[in-house]
Amino acid sequence: MSANAYSPDGSAPARGAFAAPGADGAVEATLTIPGSKSLTNRELVLAAIAEGPSRISTPLPSEDSNRMIESLRALGVGIEAAAGESEFGDDLIVTPAPLTGGTVDCGQAGTVMRFVAPLAGLATGEVLVTAHENALHRPMGQMIKALRDLRVDIDDGGNWSLPFTVMGHGQIRGGELEIDASTSSQFVSGLLLAAPRFDVGLHLRHTGARLPSIPHIEMTVETLARRGVHVEKPSPGEWIVPPVPPRAKNVHVEPDLSNAAPFLAAAVLTGGSVTITDWPPHSTQPGAHLTDILQRFGARTSRRGGALTVTGGSTINGVDLDLSAVSELTPTLVGIAMFADEPSTFHGIGHIRGHETDRIAALARNVTALGGRAEELDDGIRIIPAPLHGGTWKAFHDHRIATTGALVGLRVPDVVVDEIGATAKTLPQFSQLWSRMLAGE
Repeated sequence: MSANAYSPDGSAPARGAFAAPGADGAVEATLTIPGSKSLTNRELVLAAIAEGPSRISTPLPSEDSNRMIESLRALGVGIEAAAGESEFGDDLIVTPAPLTGGTVDCGQAGTVMRFVAPLAGLATGEVLVTAHENALHRPMGQMIKALRDLRVDIDDGGNWSLPFTVMGHGQIRGGELEIDASTSSQFVSGLLLAAPRFDVGLHLRHTGARLPSIPHIEMTVETLARRGVHVEKPSPGEWIVPPVPPRAKNVHVEPDLSNAAPFLAAAVLTGGSVTITDWPPHSTQPGAHLTDILQRFGARTSRRGGALTVTGGSTINGVDLDLSAVSELTPTLVGIAMFADEPSTFHGIGHIRGHETDRIAALARNVTALGGRAEELDDGIRIIPAPLHGGTWKAFHDHRIATTGALVGLRVPDVVVDEIGATAKTLPQFSQLWSRMLAGE
């Protein structure tokens, strides 16, 4: 990656404690956000098993995408940087190769552990799949079970979790498979992404009572279709993937709309106006729903010249929202709800207890630490607005919890995020972009 892979000015991402700056008044800014992490990692996987080399333009340079790059390289895939037009980093040239054994360190990246595990079954040789100690708790049992049902040889020491070793034999037959993906839609996406290289493809059925983050699965299906792999969907929770090698393709990665969330929320909290450039007219990213969600809080949204502008209103409404399809937006929305005129309830998000941290518990703890009121629910969280004071906002090694602390600091003096470096997972440029926004650039 180039020298400017981690921030707009070429510097390293900010680390350590972050004294969240307050907003002197209404925030007015126009910003460009780096590429989507979810799309970057999906495109990397498909390029790795495509029929020829691909170029990925404007990928997201971050810890998660770097983990995916290094994991695919460990399996024998060629990935090289090439000069591109993005201010945030280089383009990537991906050259497929027969997959081989190696060690895959997933760091804290859920997409890496869920997307690379099926690829390991296609490798020839042993593949050790491990992760940072803070991520070893993340659910993997259903993926291990699914791969075993596909006759992939896995040694997990009987723990149904990371780390585990896949004894790859160079092929997976595929066929019919059932999985309970209630804890993560990434199980479905990981299997769908690898399935074009299964001998007979894959007929996958979800058996759980609920399926979270459906937009991410739709993103996977759309990404496959762009490479010539057309997934049939006979019924909800059912997918049929043909054994068709993905096409080699040059692709452009759209901005990460979920990473844009705290910046747009800043307009809501300060009664200001924030514009994000290059907002796609159609997107399967969960962040695409922000236009509707922020209107529920009382903000106004408008589109012009390919950009989205959010303007805060005179008041902030309380809301009652089912976030099951867009759960990654929960921390930002909680940050807005802390300043609403009425209580807000967010539900359909019980599965986010298994993310980088237990996000529901982490949010509740931080809200109460600043004098607010939060009630943990079986499947969500309720925020009751109350007078707030400064204090430490703990990131809990979670990028979205960290950015929420910065958001709250716009309205509450003396808020300190204890580890702003957590944002490097998906947006190492966060601190610089936050400064740009407050400077009105």
